[in-house]
Amino acid sequence: MGRTYFVEEGIGQYLSELSMAVKPYVTGLLIGQCSPQRDYVIRAVRTPPKDQHKEQNIPPKLASLDEEWITTHASQVSRMLPGGLLVLGVFMIATPELSKDGQNALRKLIFSVEKSMTKRRLWKPAEEEVSDRAALQICSATKKVVCRTYNVQDPKSSSKPADWKYQSALSASWLALGCTINVNIHIPLLATSPNHDLEKNTKNGLNRWSKEIEDSVFLINGQVKDDDTELLEGQNKSRGNTQSSTQVSNIKVLTQLCQGSSCRSTGTVQVCSGSINLRGAVKCRAYIHNNKPRVKEAIQALKRDIINTLSDRCEILFEDLILNEGPQKKSLEREYHVLPQRLFVPVPGSSVMLSDYKFSDEAAGEIQERFVEMLDQAVQAEDIHIAEGIST
Repeated sequence: MGRTYFVEEGIGQYLSELSMAVKPYVTGLLIGQCSPQRDYVIRAVRTPPKDQHKEQNIPPKLASLDEEWITTHASQVSRMLPGGLLVLGVFMIATPELSKDGQNALRKLIFSVEKSMTKRRLWKPAEEEVSDRAALQICSATKKVVCRTYNVQDPKSSSKPADWKYQSALSASWLALGCTINVNIHIPLLATSPNHDLEKNTKNGLNRWSKEIEDSVFLINGQVKDDDTELLEGQNKSRGNTQSSTQVSNIKVLTQLCQGSSCRSTGTVQVCSGSINLRGAVKCRAYIHNNKPRVKEAIQALKRDIINTLSDRCEILFEDLILNEGPQKKSLEREYHVLPQRLFVPVPGSSVMLSDYKFSDEAAGEIQERFVEMLDQAVQAEDIHIAEGIST
């Protein structure tokens, strides 16, 4: 039996509008959440156009899809997703002439996108985690919808049929979890490290830190809860006021000093030429569906947001440094770099907020442009909520 995708009703209208375009095909990403019983799609986002003026007279073929461009878009979008949300599939709207090659093209895209995501992650998927991703194909003439899934853990997997069901106000009362993490990470730079490769050393240091987060204890409203209990167990669920029952924000993270009672600490002496220090308070947020979510699902979503938000903004900082200073810059002096601040933007008709990062010299207009380009969403300046102070 195939998987079922419950889809925000507005996505049907969005896809319908895209199918009205005269292009032979349009591709995009499906954003949502996997759960053991069912999957949820809360956004669909078309791939931003590239080189519109080129090759206007040549009818494009699906074999010439710009895989790298679509994969890069997926990587950029994944940075803007808080904990609990992920790119869970791709879609394509194509003319009848191109439709017969649609599934092959979608299959290639799904595996390319997943490979790109896996490369950047500092956490490993759990064994029981859902590894199916959706391939949605729509015929622009007949409007016929075909949804299939592929198991991204198996490169040889064949497609399985899946149900695609629209539902109104799908994520209007999802649960929100939030916490503030005080970060103070010290990363030694070994004297043997070639060319003082800051980016590589930072990633190695974040890798070690991410394992600490994975092993941390999470208190929900001051309590340690069993993994398999319902997240809202014991809380008052007032039907009249969804807002009061959808916020589960008081999460505290306790980092363990030792991995186990029998562990011994062994000192290591290393010759270092310097060190990197990451310091600051980081705001983290995750969202979870309201269909009897388990504590395990919620904590996993928040853990991943904690790890992602720090590694993503270090990645953004290094990209910015290369852009502005060039890759050859080497300095043995003390330097301070400010990591980009996190901000949140609401999704219309949903309790979920999307995320982004801004440097101090970035204006609201640049953030608004990024949301239009990456997520096809117009954002008002007053809806941009800066979540935190400055971290270095």
